[in-house]
Amino acid sequence: MDYQLITDSCSDLPLELVEKYNLDIVNFTINISGEDLVDDMGKTFNKTSFFQRLKNGETATTSQVNVHSYIEKFKQYVDKGIPVVYLAFSSALTGSFNNALQAKSMLEDEYENVDLTIIDTKAASLGEGMLVYEAAVRKEEGFTKEELINWVEENKLNYHSWVTVDDIKHLQRGGRISATAATVGSLLSVKPIIVMNPEGKLIPVAKVRGRKKSINYLIDQTVKHIKEEDKHPIFIGHVGVPEEAAYIKEQIKERINAPEIIVSSYGPTVAAHTGFGSLAVFSYGEKRE
Repeated sequence: MDYQLITDSCSDLPLELVEKYNLDIVNFTINISGEDLVDDMGKTFNKTSFFQRLKNGETATTSQVNVHSYIEKFKQYVDKGIPVVYLAFSSALTGSFNNALQAKSMLEDEYENVDLTIIDTKAASLGEGMLVYEAAVRKEEGFTKEELINWVEENKLNYHSWVTVDDIKHLQRGGRISATAATVGSLLSVKPIIVMNPEGKLIPVAKVRGRKKSINYLIDQTVKHIKEEDKHPIFIGHVGVPEEAAYIKEQIKERINAPEIIVSSYGPTVAAHTGFGSLAVFSYGEKRE
């Protein structure tokens, strides 16, 4: 029996890949300056305008996907008897994952047969997106539902995220660093390097002086830790700085034999927390420790 692959808008995949692989999307919402916006993967959402608003100093907040929204999404498939595999945004970064589990439980109370698998990707942005993309390719190649679930669970911690932000004060607002550290960091032009740990949390692992050095640090760490470079793509994400993302792509192309390198902007949900100018490289390596 065929099955439906679902992810959420925090995967930040380019819309053309979402449509190519027939992915269904659970949409997060963002509020900026009192205005509610739906992250629909770029169908109608103007990311360029949103990034400019962030650059101009407007503050954006995000909301969990509520239980009702998950029920409405999953019920479309339960009603038709179509099995579902949902690859979800890291549970360490949002309560939405638990809401999805609650929605599943409520549907199981209502229906006799609910074939719904919810997987915590322990990833975010294009790190989540890269896992979803590779899962979608395997589904198209003929993986059964069980084969796909096993593959995702076996490989999800091999996906690495090397991230930097341009304005360290965004990490202060998110509670990642203290106000004092943010002030000192801004004065010294310190750019933090952030990774995704095995629990799916974003943690700072290094501090680099200057924008150029932070960008080269992302490149160097990607090259150092990559595995099976000829079998997996590399994803590069950015918030409003496509020229710097293009520079990263060219540098990596010279040093890594990847089958493809995909550059895409973050979606608004993740960008709201990183701020304008954030950059990230996502790759396949050893299991996170």
